[in-house]
Amino acid sequence: MRGEDISQPKLFITTTVTDFVPKSHPLRSLRKLLDAALKELDDHFDDMYSDIGRESVAPERLIRASLLQVLYTIRSERQLVEQIRYNMLYRWFVGLEMDDAVWHHSTFTKNRARLLEHAVLPELFDAVLRQARKRHLLSDDHFSVDGTLIDAWASHKSFQPRDDDDDDAPQSRERDFHGEKRSNQTHSSRTDPDAELMRKNKGQESKLRYGVCHVTENRNHFVVKVKTAPAASVTEREVSLDLLAEIKGEHLKTLGGDKAFDTHDYVDACRVMKFTPHFAQNIERKGGSAIDERTTRHPGYKISLRRRKMIEATFGWVKQYGGLRRIMYRGMPRVDAAVTFAVTVYNLLRINNLQPHWQE
Repeated sequence: MRGEDISQPKLFITTTVTDFVPKSHPLRSLRKLLDAALKELDDHFDDMYSDIGRESVAPERLIRASLLQVLYTIRSERQLVEQIRYNMLYRWFVGLEMDDAVWHHSTFTKNRARLLEHAVLPELFDAVLRQARKRHLLSDDHFSVDGTLIDAWASHKSFQPRDDDDDDAPQSRERDFHGEKRSNQTHSSRTDPDAELMRKNKGQESKLRYGVCHVTENRNHFVVKVKTAPAASVTEREVSLDLLAEIKGEHLKTLGGDKAFDTHDYVDACRVMKFTPHFAQNIERKGGSAIDERTTRHPGYKISLRRRKMIEATFGWVKQYGGLRRIMYRGMPRVDAAVTFAVTVYNLLRINNLQPHWQE
């Protein structure tokens, strides 16, 4: 018997958004992890807001929504708000009920300024790492370091001479760059002055980019330190030394890395900070490799060389899925916040994948 195509709305319903989310859905355990980290920031959130006035959107809900944007590679906050409006899974994860109104997309812009002012995202990054440490997932002895470049949200047309005062000229005008020598010392981007012209390897095209350096532990490849810096004016070795100085512990630790870190100055600096350098040897460098047989003879050296390659997986994830292949923010503070948050989401996924028994 053929059924009738008739839609009859019910006067009363007893279904909630929780009923639309399967018990085995991975977002259930991911939200419990995130809520545990956000709970540690309660006092921090209290200091951010006044005790009087109209209630704002809860910062926890905005952070959960931003996590969905990274996790599902949603290209804009307008689209994110639209999907939260009709997607029951997103509504449940954010913390909205079926009849709750969704806020305006500009709320994210205002909230981002508040998060930057009070340095919330670094605190959230540390809180997630504490969740991993509580579950004995972090190593305090073996680390890897590397850097990468992310494209800035600026075009070559905006890269103009610093002493060019022709601000009234249209930005869309065509410019002939042939024969013009351009460098970061003489030129800067009009739309994103913090971005610098840089390339990773010889033969690669130069673009306006930012440099990102991070340190991972070798047991489960969690990112334990991350920092964004100008791509050309600061080398990844200089940035990584600042990150290594923040790693606590007076015991000897190993540090893996590629050939770019095999310099005598950098190796000596690592040894002073109690890091045994396990870098790939660069025998073609002038003066020879700084890694001698005292290091390479140990079995741990080969293990570090093998494990340090996994750091590329973190770069690949944050670029492919975290929206950092070409970042849509301008200015060092916003770019650094976006990188920190994307890495935080990556660490949350690592915890969730390594301990599936945490799921409901």
